Amino acid sequence: MSETIENLETPALTKAQLADMLFDQIGLNKRESKDMVDAFFDLIANSLVDGTDVKISGFGNFHIRTKAARPGRNPRTGEPVAIEARRVVTFHASPKLKEQVQATVDAPANGAATA
Repeated sequence: MSETIENLETPALTKAQLADMLFDQIGLNKRESKDMVDAFFDLIANSLVDGTDVKISGFGNFHIRTKAARPGRNPRTGEPVAIEARRVVTFHASPKLKEQVQATVDAPANGAATA
């Protein structure tokens, strides 16, 4: 990849940046790149909405979890509030991704040797 996360102008990787990377590296036109990125995320979102877990090898798993209704409270007023049952998406990073992230933490800053 010619563009790395460290070179990005914003602290977050956006869909537009992903489309630009497809345009630069694969040679798709801008419209095709944008459509491919949108289709990828639409497929993931639709699978999750349908209740299907999504597994991306070497990256991680998106799981649908159903949370039961439970009592809660308004933190501002302390008043009891009923929290409705809902479905939430959770993400679990793969061991490979965890290892890559940890490697950046373990590397000495600015190439300085640690004592």
